[in-house]
Amino acid sequence: MSKAKAKGQAPVEQEKQVARIAGVNIPTNKRVIIALTYIHGIGAHKAKQIADKLGIDHTRRVQDLSDAEVLQIREAIDADHTVEGDLRRETAMNIKRLMDLACYRGLRHRKGLPVRGQRTHTNARTRKGKAKAIAGKKK
Repeated sequence: MSKAKAKGQAPVEQEKQVARIAGVNIPTNKRVIIALTYIHGIGAHKAKQIADKLGIDHTRRVQDLSDAEVLQIREAIDADHTVEGDLRRETAMNIKRLMDLACYRGLRHRKGLPVRGQRTHTNARTRKGKAKAIAGKKK
């Protein structure tokens, strides 16, 4: 028995189930455009395109969508966009292909160094990891 009934209050209206699109639980209290960006591979621009294509108002919230509209969104994403696992797999395969070719970009990926021409004398800590102390470097 719920706490609401035990205290003699009116039962609380049950919240709508979480919308699940492309294997991701979409937050129900956010606007549709913002909620769609929680899916890997869909940014603000693609989210707006999807909403415009389906005729969904940008100010509507996910909790206000009908099940049919959620189904339309799901089908539009499946048909037109590469998202989540497929996109991650494709990206990983592209990096692996570069590494197998042993081209410059592949070698940089292999060594864990910046790939796009950034300097490494200083900075580049994101790719290189935490700085290692070098013995005999004192003045």
